[in-house]
Amino acid sequence: MTDDGRWVAATHVRAGDVLLLADGQRFLVSPIGRKHIRHTGPLGFRETPLFAVLKGTTADKAEPEPSCPARTKNRKSNPVRSGVRAAALPRCGILRISPYHTGMPPTPTSESNVVRIGLVQSACTSDRESNVAQAIAGIAAAARQGAEVVCLQELFAGQYPCQSEDHGTFAEAEALPGPLTERLAAAAREHGVVLVGSVFERRARGLFHNTAVIFDADGSTAGVYRKMHIPDDPHYYEKFYFAPGDTGFMSVPTSRLAVGPLVCWDQWYPEAARLTAMQGAEALFYPTAIGWLDGEEPLHREQYESWDTMLRSHAIANGVFVVAVNRTGREGALRFWGASVVYAPNGQCLVKASHDAPETLVCECDLGRIEWSRTRWPFFRDRRIDAYGKLLDRWGG
Repeated sequence: MTDDGRWVAATHVRAGDVLLLADGQRFLVSPIGRKHIRHTGPLGFRETPLFAVLKGTTADKAEPEPSCPARTKNRKSNPVRSGVRAAALPRCGILRISPYHTGMPPTPTSESNVVRIGLVQSACTSDRESNVAQAIAGIAAAARQGAEVVCLQELFAGQYPCQSEDHGTFAEAEALPGPLTERLAAAAREHGVVLVGSVFERRARGLFHNTAVIFDADGSTAGVYRKMHIPDDPHYYEKFYFAPGDTGFMSVPTSRLAVGPLVCWDQWYPEAARLTAMQGAEALFYPTAIGWLDGEEPLHREQYESWDTMLRSHAIANGVFVVAVNRTGREGALRFWGASVVYAPNGQCLVKASHDAPETLVCECDLGRIEWSRTRWPFFRDRRIDAYGKLLDRWGG
């Protein structure tokens, strides 16, 4: 498919092939999931779903990515729309056009410029020790895959605690430092990784926060961020439990990169991403717990796509890497949609987990791409800081 929506006639397309169109456009064909078709032609660049490929057929609609038809029971595929045969591609191949805007991103100039980031997406139960153990195992698995920085999901030690207002839930909170952070520090030290963890913090009697703790590779605490934006929605009654953070937005220097910690609901606020990037963060990390509510099925696709679009927009607007680690699985009336993801500074999706399964993923992030993107889209250069004073008002007028 070209950028204007035309389907490309091709036969026996295989992973690694380059499709050369009559008008000079090129497509590099890659296999499923976290791979891409790389568009290097003259018409501009964007990410475009090309539909699921099933033994020479294509689905009429793409499901909210990253679902895979081969994993979906009783799924029916539809006839080929026109001209694309992909017999040699995997059965659940999904093709994409990568969102490069002017040429290809640079190849790494040195190995030290590349940071390998691990995402641990989990499903939680009512057994706290089991939840913590699976997180520790996920850290170890990411390290075995070469991860140097690992991020866990929001409040990973338990099921999401805010679906109801229950005073008994405050018993789950811990002081900092405490037994949970000591285990996280030990895991960071054992595996030599920078670690972004998320805890239900008991700061004082009757005062609690939703807190991200960043550990350096030696197990020391590099920084603490308390969630600034606190939601109060059906089954997300966080205002009952958490006071708003008072740490401000920050960049936490570590031995591998400058971590920009944010938490879940913060991801809907461009101001939070901007201020964190302006502190020098090279990657924004969002431990997250977000999912679909029963009874809202007609809205599910657009809800997920809105969330994913916000994350990608923060990467593009700020020229930084964005890492979001969500939980998966059903908890009461919520089905958490997983889809943990890493976006590059130009909006390229580097890796994305499935909606419905625990996964530990690792991807390479070349920090040289930050300046590469910012010199081609110089948004920081062109900011009109003299004109933004009204952002401090609750509303205009």
